[in-house]
Amino acid sequence: MNFFELLEQVQRTPEALSIPADWGQGRATFGGVVAALVYAVMRSKVPADRPPRSLAISFVAPVPPGVATCFEADVLRAGSSVSQVLGRAVQNGQVVALIQGSFGTPRRSSISVQALSAPVIKAPEQSQELPYIPQVTPEFTRHLALRWGLGGLPFSGSQSREMGGWVRFREQQRIEPLDEAHLLGLVDAWPPAVLSLLDKPAPGSSLTWTIEFIQPLRHLTSDGWCLYRAEIEHAREGYGHVAAGLWSAEGELLAISRQTVTVFD
Repeated sequence: MNFFELLEQVQRTPEALSIPADWGQGRATFGGVVAALVYAVMRSKVPADRPPRSLAISFVAPVPPGVATCFEADVLRAGSSVSQVLGRAVQNGQVVALIQGSFGTPRRSSISVQALSAPVIKAPEQSQELPYIPQVTPEFTRHLALRWGLGGLPFSGSQSREMGGWVRFREQQRIEPLDEAHLLGLVDAWPPAVLSLLDKPAPGSSLTWTIEFIQPLRHLTSDGWCLYRAEIEHAREGYGHVAAGLWSAEGELLAISRQTVTVFD
């Protein structure tokens, strides 16, 4: 199943969904798809006029593919304009991913501050492709196209704090509209930026992830490229702290991301 089919499936059978092995990332499942599936169940609990403002995601344990997973969500509080929702993925009775989300209606305000400009890089057609290579790149990259534009590749011994470029879904048999669930996959498609500082392969994964969505979300489709830029803010003792942004191809900010990353070098 591709990303879109998985999101449709979790709406039908949230109590027992097995994520296929082609969404694997080492011994676990790609975190972006796990977060998107939990989020999809959370979103169904909230009125449509309350778009997501922020998600705080904890990857409690590796989520092995091919194992029946239960996706659950509870509304903790529905106030006059904001709903607080708790979502989780459960395997064999154990919580493996946890998301606390805030959904809120727009309000009148005298404050209006424009987002910082998107980074300027080469067009996708002129940028280096990161191809899917069986047994070399993570399995899930067969579903996502990456074009490098900033910083070094993983394990290249780069000294740059930056990493980024262009990203979109590979499947283009049918052009699909994108929402916040899809943005979770696009943002998390990029490897942890701290891995570019290493000069030899080593495992790394997200421990916690906070993402904020810029509302109203502009109209996006699956055939369009998005621009990603991450910056390493600090790294020490096996933990890295990375801030990132995702923009549309037209330069409109879509999401702001922060991750705490573990590195096992």
